[in-house]
Amino acid sequence: MSKRTRRIAVTALTVAGAISLTFPQATAAPQAATPNAEVASSAVTTAGSFGRLGPLTDLVVERLLVSDDVAASKFGTTSPIEDPVREEQVLQQVRAQAVGAGVDPEAAAVFFRDQITASKVVQKGLFARWTAHPEEAPTTRPDLAQIRVRLDQLTTALLGQLKATESVRAQHVPCTVQLVLATTSASVLQDLDGLHREALGSAVRSTCAAR
Repeated sequence: MSKRTRRIAVTALTVAGAISLTFPQATAAPQAATPNAEVASSAVTTAGSFGRLGPLTDLVVERLLVSDDVAASKFGTTSPIEDPVREEQVLQQVRAQAVGAGVDPEAAAVFFRDQITASKVVQKGLFARWTAHPEEAPTTRPDLAQIRVRLDQLTTALLGQLKATESVRAQHVPCTVQLVLATTSASVLQDLDGLHREALGSAVRSTCAAR
């Protein structure tokens, strides 16, 4: 069994256990199909994280990993992690783009505020790590302007996924099941460490409410 196959198997078992604990009816004896059971048994994606929220979660993780570059570009400089003016500019841009994407602008702003919070979790964690262990600090400084281009691209893609997942996110229980599937598998498949797993939890906090 390959390392990837083993990870997928472990993830599947972990998710199945989480679902059985949270939704016991999902593992009960077969009965007439229900909407929740149908969602819980949705197919696993082959190219990324599991379930109907897998593509959205993969983009969230990608944005978190870009935060590593943001931290590397700021570490050892006067550029602050907390930048309320810049954050509000980003959220205003999100609101404007959301209208064009057919997504509620305030719901989009809530979701992206969580992305900003998660990014700061990563940056603060890395700053603390690099300060305590200077030998682990980055030796090159990424171009923050290029990073922002990538973040803008991810914003467009994330808004597209918010629109595409409206139906599942509108239903609390199915959305919760799908979010467990997506985030658990993403954490394993992407080899996320404790810091990035914590940040992922912050980033998806409003997924099942952002419509």
